[in-house]
Amino acid sequence: MIHSMTGYAVSARESGRLRLNIELKSVNSRFLDLGFRMAEELRLAEPALREAITARLSRGKVECRLYWQAIAAAPAELSLNAALVDQLTAAQAQLRNRFPDAAPLSVGEILRWPGMMGDNGPDFDGLVASAIELVGVALGDLVASRAREGEKLAAMILERIEGLRALVARAEPILPQAVAEYQEKLTTRLRDAVATLDEDRIRQEVSLFAQRADVVEEFSRLRAHCDEVERVLKVGGQAGKRLDFLMQELNREANTMASKAVSGALSSIALEMKLLIEQMREQVQNIE
Repeated sequence: MIHSMTGYAVSARESGRLRLNIELKSVNSRFLDLGFRMAEELRLAEPALREAITARLSRGKVECRLYWQAIAAAPAELSLNAALVDQLTAAQAQLRNRFPDAAPLSVGEILRWPGMMGDNGPDFDGLVASAIELVGVALGDLVASRAREGEKLAAMILERIEGLRALVARAEPILPQAVAEYQEKLTTRLRDAVATLDEDRIRQEVSLFAQRADVVEEFSRLRAHCDEVERVLKVGGQAGKRLDFLMQELNREANTMASKAVSGALSSIALEMKLLIEQMREQVQNIE
């Protein structure tokens, strides 16, 4: 399967009175380029997140945003400071040993004691552990998103490859007639050159004809490169760099054909080829 480097995924999980959110965005890049935006209290999760992303992706500029939010609708949970209760109990016992007539602390006094009551603050250790689990879910969605985009790119490239094959098939029947017409023009030029005994011009015209008449090899290489593009797309995997190289080779053959064209029809076909190849090249830049 072919994967695009463009994708997006978001995932969330509630933990107590907090909601943990992770957002992954990726665009094309020559290499794997990771960027992280997260609250400082979650920074401990970054090495694990980096390792998880690196294990699933090979190319692309990936931005990972990790943040938490308080859930307003969730009621606050009050709790006693158990350590402080133990300290007060021990202190009261010592004082009552020395002052037996002293009144014991009331429940109200204990509850109003500074630091006795508090709500359950965020469990950031738990959030870090949840973040490591959550990134796996988000990565699955991101990879699926990149796969869907890659499927569209592959279909578009295959469509252009078929167009390129059709242009080669259109050019081949034109070539013999174009060569014959060019040869006739060359014959006239050579007769003029012979009449003036211009040997240098004769050699130039003969050399030029030899170069322009032979584009059969270009047709053959164009077909071979088209076959290879189809094979790479079928195999899938990390195909972006290989496809980019093939686009360069296809463009090289189209340029050579354009320079050798001996008729307007062949020149027009070569230009159409270059347009199709450029369209493919632009999309190949997005393939992992």
